[in-house]
Amino acid sequence: MRKMLVTATMALSLGVSSLAVAEPLKIGMITTLSGGGAGLGVDTRDGFMLAIKQSGNKDVTVVTEDDAQKPELAVQIADKMIQSDNVDVLTGIVWSNLLMAVVPGAVAQGKFYVSTNAAPAALAGKGCNKLYFNSAYQNDNLHEAMGQYANKDFKKMFILAPNYPAGKDSLAGFKRYYKGEVVSEVYTKVGQTDYAAEIAQMRASGADGIFTFLPGGMGIAFMKQFAQSGVKIPVMGPGFSFSQDVLPAIGDAAIGAKASGQWVPDFDTEVSKKFVADFQKEYNRLPSIYALQAYDAAQLILSAAAKASVKDTDAFRAELLKADIKSPRGNFKFNTNQHPIQDLYITEVVKKDGVLTNKTVEKIFSDHGDAYAQDCKI
Repeated sequence: MRKMLVTATMALSLGVSSLAVAEPLKIGMITTLSGGGAGLGVDTRDGFMLAIKQSGNKDVTVVTEDDAQKPELAVQIADKMIQSDNVDVLTGIVWSNLLMAVVPGAVAQGKFYVSTNAAPAALAGKGCNKLYFNSAYQNDNLHEAMGQYANKDFKKMFILAPNYPAGKDSLAGFKRYYKGEVVSEVYTKVGQTDYAAEIAQMRASGADGIFTFLPGGMGIAFMKQFAQSGVKIPVMGPGFSFSQDVLPAIGDAAIGAKASGQWVPDFDTEVSKKFVADFQKEYNRLPSIYALQAYDAAQLILSAAAKASVKDTDAFRAELLKADIKSPRGNFKFNTNQHPIQDLYITEVVKKDGVLTNKTVEKIFSDHGDAYAQDCKI
């Protein structure tokens, strides 16, 4: 009896449902497991599967496939999962252009999609859908926080992002809150790894600060080249630009960089500390923001499936909307467009016990929603 009570308490402290799902549940995870964005997808998969494992549910099956960061492949996989594998819920896509290719067809076929990361503006406003939820943020959010932070000390900013939906949303979000002068706004190719031309532009721009949104291999390449260039302008970005998955590859060049996010591994709460410890024990590394978001996506799906059949669309949706989980990030609830309302923080890259990681500097927004919810009519 004592052992049973301890087990139950541990499950509840993490927010992972200790209840069995109402009926067998099959989840289709499409994520990036190869190429320059593989680190993001691996952390997504691992964070999601940690929550599934901790739930103890034997009636939950997760089918995982690699989209190789190709929209057309992601669509093929999604159709196969829906029509042949008979999945109940889809999840896992990292990149917004892939999500935009997959979600319209998935929801048209009556399937729920719970996003672990990608959150394009087009699906948060007029293009919102009752079957589409996001467990992470809306694309603009973390960049809005950096725009607000940059107002404190920076008068002229050079801003840069890849030319795809999330990149455009990121710079739109930054500019929404930044009140200084944007001296240059540059969009690069997705997957670009040579930034010599952009760094030359930065050197000559007269900017006193640089904001970049370059996730995965793009950010690794940029930061290494920027450090070698000798340019001394401070660089900042959203949490993805300096997330745990890329810091080892960037190295000491990242130390001191400011970023923004809804969570980093130093959060001093029991739920967060246990999540970090369990992730480290399972995978022998610190979790990134992608792992956190996927962990919560799994929690959301499990919490709804414990109380309602996914085949009862209205009931399952109602349970998802409750966001009945204990997130390592702390406060979390859904906005009217089924995207998070949450706190956002400024963080700084530090080296702790020989390991590069992020520490919390200050809270920049409390209960922050997004600019598109007012256009969502579901």
